[in-house]
Amino acid sequence: MLSPEEAVDRLRRAFGGPGGHRTLHAKGHFYSGSFTATPEAGRRSRAAHLDGDTHPVLVRWSNAGGNADVPDTAPDIRGMAVKLRGADGEPFDLLGQTSSKFPTDDPQVFVELTEAAAKPAKLPLFLLRHPRTAARIFAGTRPGAIAKHRSYADPTYYPLHAYGWLDAEDQLTWVRYELRPATAVQTPGTFTGADRLQEEMAARLTQGPVTYELWARLAGKGDDPHRVTSEWRGEEELLVGRIEVTDQLPDPEAGGAPTVFDPAREVDGIVLSDDPILRFRPKAYSESISRRSS
Repeated sequence: MLSPEEAVDRLRRAFGGPGGHRTLHAKGHFYSGSFTATPEAGRRSRAAHLDGDTHPVLVRWSNAGGNADVPDTAPDIRGMAVKLRGADGEPFDLLGQTSSKFPTDDPQVFVELTEAAAKPAKLPLFLLRHPRTAARIFAGTRPGAIAKHRSYADPTYYPLHAYGWLDAEDQLTWVRYELRPATAVQTPGTFTGADRLQEEMAARLTQGPVTYELWARLAGKGDDPHRVTSEWRGEEELLVGRIEVTDQLPDPEAGGAPTVFDPAREVDGIVLSDDPILRFRPKAYSESISRRSS
């Protein structure tokens, strides 16, 4: 069985980036704003951040790779991490990516795929060894998922894992989230440098907030919330709330203390599935953080 220590060792070797950064999504920037949930979301879950009041939100947009020196002009999956807090102060984190599919339920296979993707000549051999991942890999790399994105604010982001909502009567509803752009802004200027996504976002924010809608897809009968690769047939969706990003922040990690976005946080009103990828992630994050602070 793959250990968190081995996973981090192998991922760091695959990308060969400088030390002091995250193992994946090494290059990113922090932003602040607000989140307001809809009444329907508050009826479905008693989580404090879904109470309908406006709460502060922390956002980190990033590139997926593990080398922070790779320029933004390179095609990549992009990430949008969101830290939501209600009046009780307890954080709930969502980690979205531009790929709408995850290739496997096995952390070992995911690490092998990441190693192969870092050296594409190895990808055919990986697919021969793991043919069941092929359809999901190709579906997840649909146009726009891996791209030379013009802006962090253009794509839809998919947190992928299922979460269980508990209402005031402990009635359980399984959901999967999507972060959908809701801002149509023409950014002034053209940005072509190594940090062009950060530069574009700074210019965009001078024109007003960047708005994202948080949507939830509700599980239907027979839909499996405990595997990130499961295909859901349920079609009911609801608008969970709106995120308005207003300001770029100075790097809160510049002093050495990491800011952790953990998709396996539990708060009152939201429970975790038994998804093996979800359960493995916080162990790997803890190991990665220990490497950054040592």
